[in-house]
Order: sequence, then structure tokens, then C-alpha cells
Amino acid sequence: MKSGLIKTGIVIFKGILHIIYAFLKLSPVDDHLVLFCSRQSTQLPLDFRLLQEEIDRRNELLAKEGKPEHQLRYVSVTRYMGSGVKNYLVFLGKMLQSMRYLAKARVCILDSYWPPVSLLHHKKQLKVIQIWHAIGKIKKSGKASVGEKSGRSQQTAELLDMHRNYDYIIAGAKIWNPFYCESFGCTEDKLLNYGLPRIDYLLQTADANREKFFRENPELKEKKIILYAPTFRRNMESRWTEIIDAVDYEKYTLIIKNHPIQRIYGQRPEGDVYYFDEWKSMDLMAVADYVITDYSAIALEAAVLNKPTLYWAYDYEEYLENNGLNLDLYQVMPGCVFPDIDELMAFIDSGQYDMSLLEHYRKERLPEDLGQSTSKITDLIMEITG
Repeated sequence: MKSGLIKTGIVIFKGILHIIYAFLKLSPVDDHLVLFCSRQSTQLPLDFRLLQEEIDRRNELLAKEGKPEHQLRYVSVTRYMGSGVKNYLVFLGKMLQSMRYLAKARVCILDSYWPPVSLLHHKKQLKVIQIWHAIGKIKKSGKASVGEKSGRSQQTAELLDMHRNYDYIIAGAKIWNPFYCESFGCTEDKLLNYGLPRIDYLLQTADANREKFFRENPELKEKKIILYAPTFRRNMESRWTEIIDAVDYEKYTLIIKNHPIQRIYGQRPEGDVYYFDEWKSMDLMAVADYVITDYSAIALEAAVLNKPTLYWAYDYEEYLENNGLNLDLYQVMPGCVFPDIDELMAFIDSGQYDMSLLEHYRKERLPEDLGQSTSKITDLIMEITG
């Protein structure tokens, strides 16, 4: 009964959106308008900011060349949906706002599922570029995880037309291509193996971030720094506190950075454990001597900077069952995956990490031509807008 009411409600909601959008589409297309939409964050995501900065740079060059008519302008609509009636209403307002721009934009850039893009029928001039929010496809997501405990239900995916209407999908290394196709329900010809702008950011800012961090925290220079950054777990227990008891604080400093949308339950310990809420995981990567994660794509970001990475997979079998992975961690990174955190810490103490294994991982699982992602995606945008 409840399921039927939800289905009816969604169908009615979609019908209302279609009617509203039909009137909005009466406005002419602006060939130089680029729309950015994200429900990953209420703040402007890093990848979007980097692309917008590159657009600004290209606009300046066009002005100098006497071609102001080719300059682009952009609009951003970002909102993390959260839960509760108030948050849902605010998100609805953002959806409606984005529809006004979708009706006249030439390009739309997404880093996640954005309902109006997939639910509505757009003008043929609109081109949608899905850049997603990870450098590769370590874990199953999107259509590949439909019906799983950590994924969406089949009914929800169908009713919300999940990941429909994409013209281009920005992918990582080619080894991930089958999994991008599975996740988005697309064919490989829609994939562009450019990688994300955040790769460029990591390479360009590592030295500056390291200098800034130790300038602000000079007392942390004396010990090796371990950065623990686990993946988001939906409908699964997060055991992040166990690492606190396993670290030898005479030798190491521990920094914990949970997934941005993963709540940290309970009181956080004081003393030798750091959280640095004002720092993003990506920026802290520059100071890490070791990165500990699990099934997160942050492992790929760590690989960009050649950071020794270990995997605390305390729920490996459960995660495989509830969500699924696109690689066998034990096979891809042998000797670096541990279900037991004490064994993992003992391995770090041994100093036996094999950097040649990490180098092979980088060559196989990072896109080619590192450092050019922002430029390549912007080239695509400029090509579409003419």
C-alpha cells in the first residue's frame, strides 16, 4: 500500500515538473550558457571551481583576441539534499531553479545524479556532461548497485529515471570503462578518459599545502602522519573508532577524515587524534606519510601523489554483499589489505611497503596524461558552444 502511494506521488510529481518545464522551454537557447549542478555538496565542488576558473582564463584570452562574442558565462546550482521536510523543500527549490537554466543552457555539467536532468525531456541543443565525483570506479554505484542493500531500489531507480540523458561521461583510466558503462547504463562511446580536474589540483597544490600545514602545525613535523579516510557506508556499521586504539602515538600522528556525508557518532576523542575540520582530505593528502582507506576512490587520489596506501577492509565480505566492488583488492594490492587494524599497523611498522606495487597501480588505474584533465574538459565545453 505504502509503495503504491509513493509510486503514485512520484508519477504526479514528475507530471507537474514536465508541465512547468514545458513553459520554461519557451525561452530561447543561450549558446554561451553553462550550467553546473550538484547534490554532492551545498558548497561549490572543487571540480566545478577548477573548471570555472579555466573558463574565466579562456574568456580573458578571447577578450584579448577581440572575440568577446565567444565568451562563456556559467551558473551554479548546488545543494546537498539531506533529510527532513525543510531540507526537501529547499532542494525542491534548487531543482526548480535549475530547470529555468536547463531550459536555455547549451551545456550542463553534473558530478552526480541531478533529478531534473534525468527526469525531463530537453531541447536537442542541450548537451549534458557527467563528470561524476571520483577518479575511477572502485565500488559499484548507480545502476550497478540497484537492488543492493547499499543501493537504490529497482522501483526508485526506474521511477526517477536514474542516470538518463547524458551525452558525455568523463571517466578515469580505460580499465574502469566497463564499470562506468554498467553504472550509468551507457555504451563506451559516451566515455571520455580525461580524469577529473582534482587530479590537476593535487599535482599543482601538494607543495603549497604541505608548507601551509606545517606552518600552522609545526609540532607535527616530528612524527609520521597517517591519514585515515574511509568510504561512505549506507546501511552499514562504520567502525572508524577502532583505529584510534591501534596507533602507536609515540611514532605516528593520526588524522581521521570521514566521508563528508558520513556522520560521526559519539564523542570524538581528544589528544593525539586530529580531525582538522577546516582541511579537506585532498589537501591533507600532501602531508600524509601513509593513507589508510577501504573502498574509497580516495585511494586513486593518493596514488596521484604516490602516497603509500593501505586498506582496512574489516567488512570486506559484507561490503561485497551489500554494495559490491569492481576489483578484487586482495589481488590488485596484495599484502596491503587487512581485515585487522592491528595487523595493518604492524605492517606499517615493518617498513616493508612495496612502492613498485603502487607504481603498477598508478599506471594501470590512473588516466593517461596526468595534469591535463581541466583543460581537456574545458576544450569539450568550448567545442560544444562553438
